[in-house]
Amino acid sequence: MASILLLNGPNLNLLGQREPERYGQQRLADIEAELVARAEQAGQSLVCFQSNHEGALIDRIHAAPEEGVRRILINPGGLTHTSVSLRDALLGVAIPFYEIHVSNIHAREEFRQTSRLAAVASGTISGFGVIGYRLALDAALAAIKES
Repeated sequence: MASILLLNGPNLNLLGQREPERYGQQRLADIEAELVARAEQAGQSLVCFQSNHEGALIDRIHAAPEEGVRRILINPGGLTHTSVSLRDALLGVAIPFYEIHVSNIHAREEFRQTSRLAAVASGTISGFGVIGYRLALDAALAAIKES
């Protein structure tokens, strides 16, 4: 069973290839491997899932409670700005979650500055590059340890 679930939304499978000047050169698989190792060092397990399909992400969220997931880390990609359904799924499972963005969404185009998830997230990390994934994982690990 996973104690932490990492979800990545549309186009994040292209990390390292897509706009490396904005999103960096590290591939998603490398980020995931680093986070899995970091979680294991802390005595927790991390499962990673990426999809370009909103419904697949929602199905994965719905399965999380039965798997013993205690925290969710999510980079929703473009769904950040549009998906009420993703927000509802996260609220529906009542698992604390941390929203991650590689770029600073508040310094981007106007349509990217609004997050449907931020108001209900336990925390939002934006603009620190891929280091944001580590920051979110560290926050989740600390919260699990404290509970």
